[in-house]
Amino acid sequence: MNSLAMIAVGYDGSPDSKAALRWGLSLARDVDARVTVVHATGLLEHLDATTPRDTTPRDVTDIAQECQFDESRLEWFVDNGDACSVLLRVGDAPRSADLVVVGSRGQGKRAGLLLGSTSLELAQHSSTPVVIVPSSERSSANGAAPRD
Repeated sequence: MNSLAMIAVGYDGSPDSKAALRWGLSLARDVDARVTVVHATGLLEHLDATTPRDTTPRDVTDIAQECQFDESRLEWFVDNGDACSVLLRVGDAPRSADLVVVGSRGQGKRAGLLLGSTSLELAQHSSTPVVIVPSSERSSANGAAPRD
């Protein structure tokens, strides 16, 4: 297997995306990889304009510090489009992610689904390996320690 040089992590601020970020940063720290934190903006977010494009959000840098990840190896990337399309594109140049990490569900949760539509669609269509980090809520319910 090729070494992991670039890990992309889908991030929307949800508890599951924070768990995915922790997982991705910990792996990247252990294998000396760079991390691109990917945030997709759709039409509604364009109208709201609450997500900074040029500055890494404080909660992302706080999680990087918590994971003892070198922030100089961290990139915040915001792109227009639906989450799945944006995450699929990070596997291509110029980012060329070797691995994509996402939470099992994000902001658009629908009760009763084990996987969110983005993680399911990404797993079906990605040519880049995908890791789907289990929901911290389901982990707690199964007796495992919560990750978020």
